[in-house]
Amino acid sequence: MSDAPRTSGMTRLRNYFLTGFIVCAPLAITAYIAWSFVGWVDSWVKPYIPARYSPDTYLPFPVPGFGLIVALILITLIGFMTANIVGRAIVNFGERLLGRMPLVRGIYGSLKQIFQTVLSNKGDMFRQVGLVEYPRKGVWSLVFVASEKETEINQKLDREGDPMIAVFMPCTPNPTTGFLMYVLKSDIVLLDMTIEDGARLIVSAGLVAPEVKTRLVDLNGEPLESALANPSVEALAQPARKSRTASSRPNK
Repeated sequence: MSDAPRTSGMTRLRNYFLTGFIVCAPLAITAYIAWSFVGWVDSWVKPYIPARYSPDTYLPFPVPGFGLIVALILITLIGFMTANIVGRAIVNFGERLLGRMPLVRGIYGSLKQIFQTVLSNKGDMFRQVGLVEYPRKGVWSLVFVASEKETEINQKLDREGDPMIAVFMPCTPNPTTGFLMYVLKSDIVLLDMTIEDGARLIVSAGLVAPEVKTRLVDLNGEPLESALANPSVEALAQPARKSRTASSRPNK
């Protein structure tokens, strides 16, 4: 009789601890990453700030985040200056100098193309999540499907009516690393989940799966993209008016 309440109380305490851990752990990890990022930027920027402009000189304690604020202001000013003719001329001159360096030009060109793709040309980023049979038949891997583009690979490997599409298969739990593969469009099973849901599924190693959304179809089996609503009176009356008008026309 005495063991039952004790066991129940320990179970409740364990559940309280797990609930608190689930709430506190993401907050603590997020705060740690944000604080580490602020400290990393400060360690790079603060040494180049003149002492008379730094608040650390006048205060008995260092001000966290001041280097990050200065970095954001400088990046914004550089972007503003690059938007005019003089700034573009300076940037083009610097890129020509980098283009003459054998090793640096490859690194700079690749990084610039990646940042332009991610930050500027959002339409060229991954547009859908899919499944591909890899590494063998019967085993499916999650991939991010890129937009269809005409490349030399397509000219060599495309089949009639079945083009090759670039897909990126990320690794768990780090979705920034993975494999680039070209797969026939017919071999890709497209999913309805978003790119964010797919990345969350990969980072969690399949533990955090997105909710399954039931897709509604019409009588012909076509998916209904718009929200369901009762038809308006005008929509119901429009076919009737058309039929009456057609039937009331005099035969010539």
